[in-house]
Amino acid sequence: MKLTKCMLNGVPQLRKLLFFILLSLIAILMTSCQMFDKKHVDKIGILIEGPLEENSWEERGYNGLIEVKEQFDIHIFLEENVNSQYAISRAVSELVDDGVTLIFGHGNFYGKYFNEIAEQFPDVHFVYFNGGYYKDNLTSLNFDSHAMGFFSGMIAGKVTETNQIGIVAAHEWQPEIEGFYEGVKFENPQSDVHINFVNDWNKQERVKKIYDQMISKDVDVIYPTGELFSEELLERAVDDHIFAIGYGIDQSYINEQIVLTSTIQHVDKLYIVAVKKAVKDTLSGGVFYYDFQDGVISLGPFSEEIPHDYQRMINDYIETYKNSNLLPNEL
Repeated sequence: MKLTKCMLNGVPQLRKLLFFILLSLIAILMTSCQMFDKKHVDKIGILIEGPLEENSWEERGYNGLIEVKEQFDIHIFLEENVNSQYAISRAVSELVDDGVTLIFGHGNFYGKYFNEIAEQFPDVHFVYFNGGYYKDNLTSLNFDSHAMGFFSGMIAGKVTETNQIGIVAAHEWQPEIEGFYEGVKFENPQSDVHINFVNDWNKQERVKKIYDQMISKDVDVIYPTGELFSEELLERAVDDHIFAIGYGIDQSYINEQIVLTSTIQHVDKLYIVAVKKAVKDTLSGGVFYYDFQDGVISLGPFSEEIPHDYQRMINDYIETYKNSNLLPNEL
């Protein structure tokens, strides 16, 4: 068949049309993929035990989600005062009705209850902190805080003059307690480490009693491992002219000389890590640990009471730990 001029002119036009259709299909497919990737994190719920403004730990977690909201345009649902099994069940049901498919419980308190209800909501992924429960749709994010305890313990062992050091601990399961003890003993084997447990985050009367007992034993460095009582004990340490280690956040604002350093857990950054995994569809059920290497744990500023060469040594040890996962007593 002989091709006419009209038919020849139509070939380029047809190619253009097909090319345009192909580009349109690619755009539609890419949009669909993006929608699929984000469908699990369009809406996020966060449960906290008390009111937001009364707890820096909970406020920092919420601030992490606000940063996530700005990065990914995700809607955040905050549920306050969720501190019982009934309250958790009701809050989860309401969030699911609102279309939430990623729910954070801000603390280890939620692990047991999430474990009980996770199978009832197979399309929801539950996340909580510092626990051992897990399922296919239940994740525990843990601060591997042994090392932060170790390095701050070394500092306490270096600075103490009485060789009497105290830990006012919230719970026995906290890894920083053993780490702190080991760090003290590594630096100063002659020192005594007094440990007593509050067995709660906020039993103020028991906290005061434990503190008074340690002062009576001539303790001159104290490490409170609970955010709800650490500030009060650091302020008492200032009044009693003894040293202290801050906890949770940088607490050097209380007194830059008395607060030797702070063991900081950046829970806001850990939220960002978790949500980014969810966006990429790589957030899986399990128990996961995060440390200095992940940027979610650090030490705060050093007091001038710590010799500068010792400050440099601690920083060098931390860098070595980041690269090798070995603490000074393991090198």
